[in-house]
Amino acid sequence: MGNCCSDVGGGMTAVGGTSPSATTGNQNDAVDLYLKSRGIHGHFSQIELSFSATSLRDRDLFSKSDPMLVVYIKERDGTITEVFRTEVVLNSLNPTWIAKYTITYQFEVVQTLLFHVFDVDTQFHNVEVKIVTKPNRLLILDLARREDSVSSTHSQHRGKLTVHAEECFSSKTTAEITLRCLDLESKDLFSKSDPFLVISKLVESGISIPVCKTEVIKNDLNPTWKPVFLNLQHVGSKDSPLVIECFNFNSNGKHDLIGKVQKTLADLEKLRFGREGENLFLPTLVGQDYYNKMLKSKLFVDKFSETVQHTFLDYLAGGFELNFMVAIDFTASNGNPRLPDSLHYIDPSGRMNAYQKAIYEVGEVLQFYDADKRFPAWGFGARPIDGPVSHCFNLNGSSSNCEVEGIRGIMMAYTSALFNVSLAGPTLFGHVINRAALIASQSLADDAQKYFVLLIITDGVVTDLQETKDALVKASDLPLSILIVGVGGADFKEMEILDADKGERLESSTGRVASRDIVQFVPFRDVQSGEISIVQALLAELPTQFLTYMRSRDIKPST
Repeated sequence: MGNCCSDVGGGMTAVGGTSPSATTGNQNDAVDLYLKSRGIHGHFSQIELSFSATSLRDRDLFSKSDPMLVVYIKERDGTITEVFRTEVVLNSLNPTWIAKYTITYQFEVVQTLLFHVFDVDTQFHNVEVKIVTKPNRLLILDLARREDSVSSTHSQHRGKLTVHAEECFSSKTTAEITLRCLDLESKDLFSKSDPFLVISKLVESGISIPVCKTEVIKNDLNPTWKPVFLNLQHVGSKDSPLVIECFNFNSNGKHDLIGKVQKTLADLEKLRFGREGENLFLPTLVGQDYYNKMLKSKLFVDKFSETVQHTFLDYLAGGFELNFMVAIDFTASNGNPRLPDSLHYIDPSGRMNAYQKAIYEVGEVLQFYDADKRFPAWGFGARPIDGPVSHCFNLNGSSSNCEVEGIRGIMMAYTSALFNVSLAGPTLFGHVINRAALIASQSLADDAQKYFVLLIITDGVVTDLQETKDALVKASDLPLSILIVGVGGADFKEMEILDADKGERLESSTGRVASRDIVQFVPFRDVQSGEISIVQALLAELPTQFLTYMRSRDIKPST
């Protein structure tokens, strides 16, 4: 059964229109290049889905249901995977959700989506559909309980779900807007109103689709809300009509409309520079017709500014390079390279071992972003001929030059090193990370348009964990990302500490916290038999890490 009470606090928070982050969404240009190089092409578009429902069943005892929508993808083998969930709408049987789901529509692929509506923590509806095109871009679906037979003619009516689909056209411009109201009408009997704003866009069919909601400000008739951030992609254009509605919050979900205005972003910009307020109006029924009653309440725009969020491709087009570097684990735990059970075994048939696969697949993508294709390559955890154990030696055997020519050069240097060093240990990362950081630091001092990517391939858990953390925290201020591939059967759980999206932000021994996440760790066995490639698993976060660095330092691409 559903909850007896609603999460009032959660319903008073802002949804949508939050400060833009450095995320790149679903785009991954490196992976796209990799797929296209293998002949995988196709027509595709980004589709934004908006959701609303009507006449849902009430599942709560003392209030209306608090519905949330969850979207799943159903694979060809029947596997169902959750891909998206909306916010919870408090006390509503006719919710309109603000959160949107963006899906890549592919002409040649049947994509089956499954929609489940929950009463906060209890599933009570589901419907399965395939994405189809409609002239008005609307799809209205009858909801049924999971237990109801699909073929039954007596399935109990449980409401309707409306899905609105729109193709996305990306925009780099985001408007930051601070809104306030003056002289709002009090809707509460014993206190002042608790106002919040809902901003919606009007689409061709005449319906309004919510884009964002501000936070609720309690007991205030002259509220100023936190800034909202509206991307032009979300509203259409600066001349697209927007409806701004001011409501009085009620915990039972029946929010009172205080008043509203209809303006474009261009109109709001004029209000800001004219420092004038716009009177709210309230649709009022007179006889059989509604008319817009002008109110003394006014909406003001205290701030309106536009910023351009440059994309990963903007920087590449402006001349930025991704410089590839590699470091290979030569510790004894890999096994004797001359024996077939060794992780370093070179198969005479040409079949690549895990080290070779990681180098080849990652390097093959990143080499296209490196102009001279000269790659620093190191080994660690081995004893070169007539020397002590080294935790960072040049893979090509040179005492002064660490670079090799192309991916083929890395492969040849790797094979040669296997016969010119003695595997030893322990597994230390600090030396190679500091070496890569030194190169990145020198490049930064030279004001070069370069970003560095270090690939570390290892068969064991790092033994200098704190020294590695210190090196990573220091490197987080540099144009550098680090990809770590774990090969073999070791337990790599401790390694996930280095990957900030699997835990807390890294902290050094002096208490300094990393300025950003620069590590992506992937156990090779997790991708070896799956559909996702080592490239996709490793490079998924790279554009985001790149953009986080550039934007945090206000580095703009050349035009």
